[in-house]
Amino acid sequence: MKYHLFEVFGIELEYMLVRKRSLKVNPIVDQLLTKKNGSLTADIDNGQIEWSNELVAHVLELKTNGPTAKLKDLDKLFAENIQEINSLLEEFDTLLLPSASHPLMQPERETQLWKHSYSKVYALYNRIFDCSGHGWSNVQSMHINLPFYNDAEFERLHAAVRILLPIIPGLSASSPIFEGKTTGFKDSRLEVYKTNQKEIPQMTGKVIPEQVFSKTDYYQRIFKPINAAIKPFDTENILDHHFLNSRGAIARFDRSAVEIRVIDIQECPAADIAIAVIIIESLKLLISGEWIALEELKKWHEDDLFEIFNSVIRDAEETKIKNGYFLAIFGIKEDTSVKQIWKKLYERVQSQISTKHQHTIEYILMNGSLSTRILHKLEGNFSEEKIKKVYAELGVCLAKNQLFKV
Repeated sequence: MKYHLFEVFGIELEYMLVRKRSLKVNPIVDQLLTKKNGSLTADIDNGQIEWSNELVAHVLELKTNGPTAKLKDLDKLFAENIQEINSLLEEFDTLLLPSASHPLMQPERETQLWKHSYSKVYALYNRIFDCSGHGWSNVQSMHINLPFYNDAEFERLHAAVRILLPIIPGLSASSPIFEGKTTGFKDSRLEVYKTNQKEIPQMTGKVIPEQVFSKTDYYQRIFKPINAAIKPFDTENILDHHFLNSRGAIARFDRSAVEIRVIDIQECPAADIAIAVIIIESLKLLISGEWIALEELKKWHEDDLFEIFNSVIRDAEETKIKNGYFLAIFGIKEDTSVKQIWKKLYERVQSQISTKHQHTIEYILMNGSLSTRILHKLEGNFSEEKIKKVYAELGVCLAKNQLFKV
């Protein structure tokens, strides 16, 4: 079934399984799914939420079981499933841990790929790209799926999404640490995302999608080069171009949706869904033409947007934006921070957001991205003991569906 713009939504959240005391990743998603289902399965229909495996054996995905129009209390549904999963994991002395990267994991030593269904696909990916690096095995994100009904709606949605992508990490960055060290990037997940498919650069492009605004053009300019580039590697034709396209927002013409993929997972579903809500409301504003005409949105080349995106990956909400043309989209006339752009967007869309999500968004805008709050809590102490203490707090936040406070 096809839906019109913003009629329904799809949300996907990824979490890592870790041992309770050591917080080391625990690759037992297959055992969790077996315990829940009674026999091994890759997907579990748990009512309004579905559970499924991912590429690596320690990461679990939770997603809306089909499109939903109800965002207001969606965090509660996810939270109930997280509590059930943590209960099932008690037997294995394991729990779910949030944030977009494990701060101590050493992927070269600890990565285990999913060995069951789709294993042929995962094995091929591993053969081409070596999936034991941070960019493959130490990344957790939220995906937002937004529907479009036809080419005209795709044009408007894709144009607006491309403009918003560069500043999303200013809200959602949650991956400041790899292997016990600060990386220098608030969004380390996206820093490695840019290059984790460098062997076939056509798959990720510049992360910001090209100026493509129809299905025909998308196939010609994005899918066709991807298929040509992968052909020498995929001799058995087992990979699909929708699966291969790794831009920060991808067109899923198989389900008439655009999937946004640049959002780091937060400390709890309450934060994830609040961020999803402000992104969605901001896209509605951009699409409305109230601030800027569609043709003006479409003029932006991915290189110019990528330059902004690259700086926001590093400094998140504290990034200074000096591109006057970009700032003018949001009615801002002088150099300012990404935080101020989001504050301006929030002021305009606040009335469309429920009170509980308002409180969450206001807390993030006041206290910074999760990366900023994690670094603040660490106080410059990157000992294993201190990191474990702070990330154990994140585990509690996830279990209780509450914000990580500083």
